[in-house]
Amino acid sequence: MTGAERERGCLFCTLRPAGDDRALLVLARRGGAYLMLNAFPYNAGHLMVAVKRHVGTLAALTAVERRDLWDLAALGESLLAEVYHPSGLNVGANLGRAAGAGVSGHLHLHLVPRWSGDTNFMPVLGDVNVIPQSLRQLRKELLAAGKKLGLPAAGTGGDVA
Repeated sequence: MTGAERERGCLFCTLRPAGDDRALLVLARRGGAYLMLNAFPYNAGHLMVAVKRHVGTLAALTAVERRDLWDLAALGESLLAEVYHPSGLNVGANLGRAAGAGVSGHLHLHLVPRWSGDTNFMPVLGDVNVIPQSLRQLRKELLAAGKKLGLPAAGTGGDVA
């Protein structure tokens, strides 16, 4: 599949074209990837970085896509450190349905802030997550942190924090 094609029904392909980044929860875009909040977070501050092209493996990425993916992952790490001050961060990708990919076939990374002792009974017993902050408010705080840190391209799409 070429970069110009789009997979029908793929969440990440529908977000690929620049548009209303505020509504789409996109924080930053690069030529080959974009950084966004996860609308169904595992934990407060859960971010994702997706490559723009519909491709499912690390080996299939171009050099530009690899660079943009990891540059945005680093940007996400910096934003989360500034806003949430987590004790740690899980960074991961599930490649393929068997590995747990909710959207298989479109490579994306998860950045999940972690704190010592943050496992609680909700995700363990009820498969439910309690997120104490709205995604729109968190997006504003992350964009403001990017501006404060002087990080490039935080808040693209004509958006002002």
